[in-house]
Amino acid sequence: MSDWIDRFSLEGKTALVTGASKGIGAEICSVFADAGANIIATGRDQAGLAKVKKIVESKQRTCIDKICDLASSDEINDLVSSISGQQVDILVNNAGVALIEPAISLSLDQWDRTMAINVRAPFQLAQLIAPGMIERRWGKIINISSQAAVVAFDNHAAYSASKAAMNGLTRCLMKEWAQHNIQVNAICPTVILTDMGIENWSAPEKKDPFIARTPLRRFGEPVEVADLALFLASSASELINGETLMIDGGFSAV
Repeated sequence: MSDWIDRFSLEGKTALVTGASKGIGAEICSVFADAGANIIATGRDQAGLAKVKKIVESKQRTCIDKICDLASSDEINDLVSSISGQQVDILVNNAGVALIEPAISLSLDQWDRTMAINVRAPFQLAQLIAPGMIERRWGKIINISSQAAVVAFDNHAAYSASKAAMNGLTRCLMKEWAQHNIQVNAICPTVILTDMGIENWSAPEKKDPFIARTPLRRFGEPVEVADLALFLASSASELINGETLMIDGGFSAV
């Protein structure tokens, strides 16, 4: 095998992916399995997780699927306890909730749920998984953030605040754990054409102004985020740490 292929390989690694039952999370599971990783897929949709499991196993990789509501800290503790016999080399905090609402009418319950899923859960999972990475002196934590963490949008107060917090958490975890050869990075995508993205952004009056503001003149595809996650999960990216990588067609650069 060529050296460059080795550097991008995940052979022998195990990745825990949240929000894995559909969209970006499902694509990350598929791409990681292509690169050699075994997968622990968690989400709330059992049927979706079963599909992901079938895809991963068709690539001759193992897949453990676990139902977990990340709004519950107890369920997160139970999830990690249930996989205590597994070595987790890569943690992908992909699951998230976007409760789009004008700030004036956003309820505190909506705010609290957004923060619980988008900020507290990634922190809790990292806190529980990192000791094993520290012991082995190798680990990758990839947080799926958003361009909304750095660009203001109407009706995104809770979502944007949560993703900005995730970016800050990314830097702080890097600062503490880099000495143990752990890389912690965040990916900030634009609108991605998952089923949800298509449903929410297909109306021309919403889509067209956004596309016009994007230098590349298009939205993103799930595989493009998954490919960036693969790079960050591989040994090829070991000098990249504490970064928030924009994947938005140039939207945030102009």
